[in-house]
Amino acid sequence: MTTPRALIAIVDDDEFLRESLQDLLRELGYAVAAFASGEEFLASDTIASTSCVILDIAMPGMSGPELQRELRTRQPEIPVIFITAHGDQNVRSQLLQQGAVDCLFKPFTEAALLGALRAALQGTG
Repeated sequence: MTTPRALIAIVDDDEFLRESLQDLLRELGYAVAAFASGEEFLASDTIASTSCVILDIAMPGMSGPELQRELRTRQPEIPVIFITAHGDQNVRSQLLQQGAVDCLFKPFTEAALLGALRAALQGTG
């Protein structure tokens, strides 16, 4: 079961995708906070209450993997789901080895995202 009103943080520089994910997750009952960059997320006051981060790999400034490393020092228990437009299985394998719950290639299905979220939230809450 998912945690009721779990806070999902979306960090992606693609405004359309960020807003689409935000709308979808809210419809599914999650609380959502969306950020255009890793720096914006780190400067927010939501990190401590975040249940899961959905994180783009390639962004201007801080990359997704860089943000994941920073999160490990601040809130190591927050699960991370990566999303990327660059379908590289080697990168996916590396991210999973470094502790990501999943790495989804854009465009991904709603079912794939929900499966990754369920897996991420099982260990929290």
